[in-house]
Amino acid sequence: MSDTVLVLNSGSSSIKFGLFELSGRDPVLLCKGLLDEHETTPRLIVKNPAGEDLFEKQRTGSDTDSDHLFAYVLAFIEEHFGERHLRAAGHRIVHGGPDYSGPAELTEDVCAKLEALTPLAPLHQPRCLAPVHTIRAIRPELRQIACFDTAFHHGLAPPASRFAIPRRYEERGLRRYGFHGLSFEYVAGRLAEIAPELAAGRTIIAHLGNGASLCALSNSRSVDTTMGFTPLDGLVMGTRCGTIDPGVLLYLQQHEKMSAEAVQHLLYRECGLLGVSGLSADMRTLLASGEAAAREAIDLFTFRAAQDVAMMATTLQGIDCLVFTGGIGEHSKEIRSEIGERLAWLGVRIDAAANDAAHDRINGRDSAVDVFVIATDEELMIARHCAAVLQAMGGSSD
Repeated sequence: MSDTVLVLNSGSSSIKFGLFELSGRDPVLLCKGLLDEHETTPRLIVKNPAGEDLFEKQRTGSDTDSDHLFAYVLAFIEEHFGERHLRAAGHRIVHGGPDYSGPAELTEDVCAKLEALTPLAPLHQPRCLAPVHTIRAIRPELRQIACFDTAFHHGLAPPASRFAIPRRYEERGLRRYGFHGLSFEYVAGRLAEIAPELAAGRTIIAHLGNGASLCALSNSRSVDTTMGFTPLDGLVMGTRCGTIDPGVLLYLQQHEKMSAEAVQHLLYRECGLLGVSGLSADMRTLLASGEAAAREAIDLFTFRAAQDVAMMATTLQGIDCLVFTGGIGEHSKEIRSEIGERLAWLGVRIDAAANDAAHDRINGRDSAVDVFVIATDEELMIARHCAAVLQAMGGSSD
């Protein structure tokens, strides 16, 4: 009997999941799906690895909450893959704080420590931990494993890890942590397979999506990143503003009389592409729009992305390779082109035909920087971590 692991990747309004077989050298995807709570009626969709529909279930009146959909996921797995042994559920947890540099089994003690980190990621952390509690109620015997977005950046050192605040606050954990680590880790691994000589050098990965950040890597290790203490920092994002003058926040509280909760909602939900455009947080909608404000939002997005690539290049003392990933990075040739044009002074030259076709390598022959498009796979990265943890544990989950 082969083993499987259920991977859950929680977002702001949906949960992506995948069932992976662990019998081979690398986990193999058996099925994937979405628990979509953004719809008026939450629903579950399951597909095979080719993307063909296998199962769909909408929440009915008898299902009092979306937790019932998890029961349908487990029932589907039991019905279709019952000959395999489900050994664990692996979760993407956004914040691991200062203590977790790698995956960890989600015991009650670990869960309590992670819940205590909620102020560092107030919207993300509860969403990541909610499925842990749901699965524990449904299948209390099933092992659960946390894989952290901060872990890849755990080795960040001063000055890159430091804020210019009194040292006593740094000693309490106020430092730059970085996020999107599971994505960066996967892409760094793929780059090492595609171009090992480049992976050994100075690389900047641009994870561009509704959430967006850059990572500077030296020999495939994170040495700097644009997100800091929370996922609010750095680049312009779908609904998050990224780097902002702290004085703006003081002004909003002192002169606009906004509460801390109202400022938090503004920063997480009303800024970024949505705030600047007044139209949408979706880059596809903005690119298709003829509105001037939509173009202004796009310009700010590419301006800040290029500006921060230059900042990461300063950390690395140069750049050998630039990689685009994430929903926008992988699928928007326009955004890749505009960022490339803003980085022409750094020697970046993007080949238009290769970019339009989204080839793995899209730089022109005259480019001083190699430029790649590499699709990320956070779920596979989580499955790999879970496989390693289970192998180290030995035995079964029962």
